[in-house]
Amino acid sequence: MSGRQKDRPWLMRTYAGHSTAEASNELYRRNLAKGQTGLSVAFDLPTQTGYDPDHILARGEVGRVGVPVSHLGDMRRLFQDIPLEQMNTSMTINATAMWLLALYQVVAEEQGADATKLQGTTQNDIVKEYLSRGTHVFPPGPSLRLTTDMITYTVNHMPKWNPINICSYHLQEAGATPVQEIAYAMSTALAVLDAVRDSGQVPEEKFGDVVARISFFVNAGVRFIEEMCKMRAFGRIWDQVTRERYGITDAKQRRFRYGVQVNSLGLTEAQPENNVQRIVLEMLAVTLSKDARARAVQLPAWNEALGLPRPWDQQWSLRIQQVLAHESDLLEYDDIFAGSQVIEAKVDSLVSESLAEIDRIQQMGGVMAAVESGYLKSELVSSHAQRRARIEGGEEKIVGVNIYETTEPNPLTADLDGAIMTVDPANEARVVAALHEWRDHRDEARASEALAALKKAAAGTENMMEATVECARAGVTTGEWSWALRDVFGEFRAPTGVSSAPVAVTAESGSPLALVREKVARTAEDLGAGRLRLLVGKPGLDGHSNGAEQIAVRARDAGFEVAYQGIRLTPEQIVSAALAEDVHCVGLSILSGSHAELVPDVLNRLREAGANDIPVIAGGIIPPADATTLIEAGVAAVFTPKDFGITEIIGRIVDEIRKANKLDPLEVLA
Repeated sequence: MSGRQKDRPWLMRTYAGHSTAEASNELYRRNLAKGQTGLSVAFDLPTQTGYDPDHILARGEVGRVGVPVSHLGDMRRLFQDIPLEQMNTSMTINATAMWLLALYQVVAEEQGADATKLQGTTQNDIVKEYLSRGTHVFPPGPSLRLTTDMITYTVNHMPKWNPINICSYHLQEAGATPVQEIAYAMSTALAVLDAVRDSGQVPEEKFGDVVARISFFVNAGVRFIEEMCKMRAFGRIWDQVTRERYGITDAKQRRFRYGVQVNSLGLTEAQPENNVQRIVLEMLAVTLSKDARARAVQLPAWNEALGLPRPWDQQWSLRIQQVLAHESDLLEYDDIFAGSQVIEAKVDSLVSESLAEIDRIQQMGGVMAAVESGYLKSELVSSHAQRRARIEGGEEKIVGVNIYETTEPNPLTADLDGAIMTVDPANEARVVAALHEWRDHRDEARASEALAALKKAAAGTENMMEATVECARAGVTTGEWSWALRDVFGEFRAPTGVSSAPVAVTAESGSPLALVREKVARTAEDLGAGRLRLLVGKPGLDGHSNGAEQIAVRARDAGFEVAYQGIRLTPEQIVSAALAEDVHCVGLSILSGSHAELVPDVLNRLREAGANDIPVIAGGIIPPADATTLIEAGVAAVFTPKDFGITEIIGRIVDEIRKANKLDPLEVLA
């Protein structure tokens, strides 16, 4: 033993929720009994994007990637027998964050809790939704107002609550470099703090309380030294900005407070057992250094690239944290990197480059202007394309993917369909029926009055949180709350960043891309078309568009004319676009698990329109049994995360176009 008192461990969470509020509640209580010290709630995509389960866009998405919460009754069941006054709850919710926090507050009060004692976090960072995760609803201006209203409300009514978790996690998932991750997150923080300050809702003498409640949610990748230095740079910049820009003199209020989920982008479908050591390395980057240690940690599971993790898989990730915290001597020592010349040099470099990028964004008018102009999205798409090119070229090595690919049989995945959790397809119908029953038994007049009051607040200047809390109490549904605000604010379709992304892969003579370009050109000539046309579509509510964007960019660079309208489309809209653009192939990207319903729907609509000759390609996290079913239904090819060679995928798409049009195969190797 070192002789000093052991530090208190960080909060240990697992990101969880699925199927129904009842099933998720059972999972939460099991996890807490296993030693988990906080809750991290995953909501399904309809809840995140403001749709009720019976909306057309919610089809196939209900309960898939999280728990559906449609109204106060669902929230009651979600936290039944869990004393919220004693809990620290993180909710990954953004566009509808105000609504879910209102439901949480009302349920806590029904339990007898004092709202001033509630502890936890609402993610509530809409900027990264525009850039990477795609669950935005409203335009940037109104979204920033919702965030401002939430922050000012919690400072006055829920002082221990973190009303925003500025989230760079998904920026890294979308390809951000450490400098971009720091700069974009800090630029978001500046926009939020400026908006709160300028709203006049918080007295100047209480602004330090606002700064003290701002928290961050970051990513930690496998580049251990770089990631640990990134966290030190984050803290240094935050201290400087809050002191110099906002005049915060209390060092405690300036403290950089962050939670972390370690990287999922680098988890592989090939040799997935390697993901365990990746997760451990990534966790060490945010725990080893006391001066930059996370306050809360949640780890992905080893099999996330295969599908939805099971409770056992999540338990494994929790045990990784517990072994480090309780068996090792990590928490017995001060910062073990203090004074390191290597670390200090890297931190200085990250700080300098990040501040320069922050200044560049400020000169554009701030982060919201940089979102609307498409600058930030284009930069991320470009960074991600460069990363993919390094992997495909072998410059960036990934064990089991592009190096050391031979492997022994894996007992963990011997039964691939049993190695992940599946959601009962009948679950959606049960959730929809329960929603209709809820609407039938509520006080309709009170619900209507509450929605009218919310619209009035939104159209005016008053804080919308009070009206939202009344909507929660009145039995309003998630979709109704969102549509009331859509009526006032409208909706927003974020820039895709595809058209402005530079070429990331060279096409010198004899290179793989040059060979695919030749296949594209010759096939277009054989078909009598000026250029081959590819529609890249994202049906349903899955907003993780990174893969679709990379396919679109590479197809463009290979000579395709690419139609990509972004996220959140119905099968009907996708088929209409395919017919209108007279495309030669439709590529569908789905990572949420709704492929089993939405892909066959697109196929059937194409057949009904007499467009049987247009091949349909599917990509995403698709288990083997589902892939077989899709092929039997008529899908031409299925690609999953193990298919990392994008140029090769584009070549395969050309092959399917030739096959569908009864053209002989080309002998061009690609």
